[in-house]
Amino acid sequence: MTPQDVSRHLGISWDLANDIQKRRLKRKFGRSKLKYLKRLAVDEVYVGKRHKYLTLVLDLDSGAVVFVGEGRGSATLRPFFRRLRQSRAKVRAVASDMAGGFLKAVREFLPEARLVLDRFHVVKLFNEKLTKLRRDLYREATDAPHKAVLKGTRWLLLKNPENLDDDRDEHQRLQDALSLNAPLATAYYLKEDLRQFWEQTTKSQAERWLTAWCRRAEQTGIRVLQQMARTLHKHRQSLLAWYDDSISTGPLEGVNNKLKLLQRQAFGYRDLELFKLRILSLHTTRRINTAIAHLWWTPEIVF
Repeated sequence: MTPQDVSRHLGISWDLANDIQKRRLKRKFGRSKLKYLKRLAVDEVYVGKRHKYLTLVLDLDSGAVVFVGEGRGSATLRPFFRRLRQSRAKVRAVASDMAGGFLKAVREFLPEARLVLDRFHVVKLFNEKLTKLRRDLYREATDAPHKAVLKGTRWLLLKNPENLDDDRDEHQRLQDALSLNAPLATAYYLKEDLRQFWEQTTKSQAERWLTAWCRRAEQTGIRVLQQMARTLHKHRQSLLAWYDDSISTGPLEGVNNKLKLLQRQAFGYRDLELFKLRILSLHTTRRINTAIAHLWWTPEIVF
């Protein structure tokens, strides 16, 4: 229940309900145990205009959120990584996106840990490059029919081929756009090929595959593809680390969905400390709700 719901049910002030809930959560979740952490995922989430960004660290083995920091970047993670080092935890791997601040913090405080770039964020970056190329080609097109074909293809280019809808004639519309634009077709097929990087049999095979893909992208002469090739080459060790530890930041997406539900239920949180404590307790929410779903709330049960 939100502090507002509790205050109405018990006839107490919002401040008192908020303070009681915060003290309870702080006692239980305010100081996460870090000693046995092995595999982590790090990502940022946007939580609205009031609080902007929060950085979350998830224990991939237990599903528990072990840190919530205000802001994003290496400075946000420093307090957590200092505690982690003091706990003498032997972290084996960390999944992250390509944000420079996260990578810097992991390499500084966990030099022995394997840094694994998240597959979703790599594909997302390529999709952004592909979208930029489509926009550039649209602006450069001189005839109206060419522009019309390009205008409605953004989501078709980003979809996986198996998800294209034949009832909406999406396969044909995509082929029409690709046949009119050689650079766009080259970028699209390289995007589809990139998915195969995570489907190789061995790490050495994946390394050879990545080298060949980057060479093909460089040789196209298309600037956005050359930029993508340089980025992947720069992070090749972290990409290949996926074959040692197949982890990702995907489970944090589930936490993000629960976080948004929390915000909707409470119509936003005025107290950021309480909001952070509620996020730290998310991994046990389902178990608690199942156990007491049939009970009417009383002061003893709520607090």
